[in-house]
Amino acid sequence: MIPSRRTYGLLLLGGAIAAVLFLFNAALSIAALLLFDLIVLGLSIWDSSRVKSNQVKVQRQVPSRLSIGRDNLVSLTVESGARSAEVRIYDKYPIAFSASSMPLSTKLAPNIKQDLSYTVHPSDRGEYHWKEIQVRQLSPWRLAWHNWKIPQDQKVAVYPDLIGLRSLSIRLTLESSGSIRRARRLGIGTEFSELREYATGDDPRFIDWKATARRGQPLVRVLEPEQEQTLIILLDRGRLMTSQVKGLSRFDWGLNATLALALAGLHRGDRVGVGVFDRQVQTWIPPERGQAHLNHLIERLTPIQPEILEPDYLGAVITLVNQQARRALVVVITDIVDNTASSELLAALGRLTPRYLPFCVTLRDPQVDQQAHTTTEDLPSTYQRAVALDLIAQRQIAFSTLKQRGVLVLDAPANQITNELVDRYLQLKARNQL
Repeated sequence: MIPSRRTYGLLLLGGAIAAVLFLFNAALSIAALLLFDLIVLGLSIWDSSRVKSNQVKVQRQVPSRLSIGRDNLVSLTVESGARSAEVRIYDKYPIAFSASSMPLSTKLAPNIKQDLSYTVHPSDRGEYHWKEIQVRQLSPWRLAWHNWKIPQDQKVAVYPDLIGLRSLSIRLTLESSGSIRRARRLGIGTEFSELREYATGDDPRFIDWKATARRGQPLVRVLEPEQEQTLIILLDRGRLMTSQVKGLSRFDWGLNATLALALAGLHRGDRVGVGVFDRQVQTWIPPERGQAHLNHLIERLTPIQPEILEPDYLGAVITLVNQQARRALVVVITDIVDNTASSELLAALGRLTPRYLPFCVTLRDPQVDQQAHTTTEDLPSTYQRAVALDLIAQRQIAFSTLKQRGVLVLDAPANQITNELVDRYLQLKARNQL
């Protein structure tokens, strides 16, 4: 039993009356105060016990797989009894999560169900436990809160950004079905798509003369990018990927981007393989096609965590070459410091050309960009800005070296890398660069 505001108000009222009586008779005042308080507390306890016959029922609904770095919805279904009820609910979510609001409060009419919801925001992958639900229900006379716990222990797992994958899947489906108009141009690609009537400005080289002769009007061939190519993603889980950017580790941002790129590749008909490496390739998933392969990738990659180890880029590339003989788009997701510190990465990616199409993707810290472009007024901030500017300049030198060796480069803020990487991949497919 937890006294309500009304009970505390009555106790204060009793104290005020006793103070007045104290002016006339001190003993009578004390006795009256004790008697009044006992009556109020006794009524509160009795009133609280009346809730037991009309307790609400609460049921929690949590997705079995939560998305890291996202607000995940948790629902609580509250069902009242024969009388109206006013409740406060404290859901014991994992302490490692941040939550939108707690407690949840509501007033229910008799014999009705209501859904309450809040969101949790996990910042680390792994398994977590929800504990009991603590419920407080106001008594009929509003003198006390009846407090009890509903055991609902539940285990959930935090995965990479599954919410983002669902959104990307919808986007790719809409684009493929034509709900979003695709910009297809003559000659972009190698696979035949369709014939259409010749229009002013079309390249005469793509006129299909046999079809033109049969139809009696000029027809041109529309070509699409070749399907069933191979996409290999090498994800670095070494020292530089352990640092935090915008609430998540660089590795988690890279893992989200890996799965999103894999989804895009599988959706476009490519064979997709993934390797995760530090000093050696710790996980190798051979290239496969089909949407079922995405679930396999998610389950295999989710348990992997970054390690404070220096990555062996050359070893990862040699493993790839031994595993993948056919030409492929090789995407290496990592971070880069400068031309000297990343010399092994530069040498390893350079060895992939011209047999493969190497693509270096680096995850930039947006805080460094902010420091580099912020006007300073004191010596410490000026020094920080100078360091940030130097880091950016050193990265640009390294990227220039990569480009000179025929390596594609994408350097984007870690929290934006997924969308930019998928867009860049779709552009490569549209232009048939592989």
